[in-house]
Amino acid sequence: MLDQKELLCLLQLASPILPVGAYSYSEGLETLVEKGIIFNSATLNDWLERSLCQGSIRLETAVLVRVYRCFCQEDFTKLNYWDNWLSATRETAELRQQSWQMGRSLLNLLRELAPARDNLPEQANYATAFAIGASHWQIGEELAVLGYLHSWASNLINAGLRLIPLGQTLGQSLLIGLQPSLLTATADIISLADENLSSWSWGLSFASMNHETQYSRLFRS
Repeated sequence: MLDQKELLCLLQLASPILPVGAYSYSEGLETLVEKGIIFNSATLNDWLERSLCQGSIRLETAVLVRVYRCFCQEDFTKLNYWDNWLSATRETAELRQQSWQMGRSLLNLLRELAPARDNLPEQANYATAFAIGASHWQIGEELAVLGYLHSWASNLINAGLRLIPLGQTLGQSLLIGLQPSLLTATADIISLADENLSSWSWGLSFASMNHETQYSRLFRS
């Protein structure tokens, strides 16, 4: 049975008001809308579904799982290895800076909220910081992955509401419709072996590279 305190901690860690600046990033979505690749709820849903199946978000959460286990075991050498590995998979400067900025903000917050932890890194990717927070607050591994994926989907749907634009009710409908895919992705990611860590996200990479020189922008990525 889900512990009530565990649930409250998960809701806080995955909250849209967590002060990490997630709302300022679209992860290439702004470019895809500008180029007409994503133009309605169906195309946005297709992008999110495909990302959950084969995109870089799978790598992020797979590393989250490994960092979570390392932090529980206090294996900080291996934790740093996986954080550096994740940084190396960021294919554009924008995506890498997004991950680092959000990770740094979350680590700073954790220092304020959990001052008993004196072994937090100074800098890390967001997935790494999220895993550390989940481990410290004793959120289960599977719930941490599901919460991270739900937060990611919520943020991109929110970006889509502003960019396409879409109505709030349609946005909520999209999020509900993603629930089966979020659950399936969580189960898949938990069971991924190291040798199977991969992604097929060249579309995201090209969108992110083009975003750096896009004429008019609302988002930082």
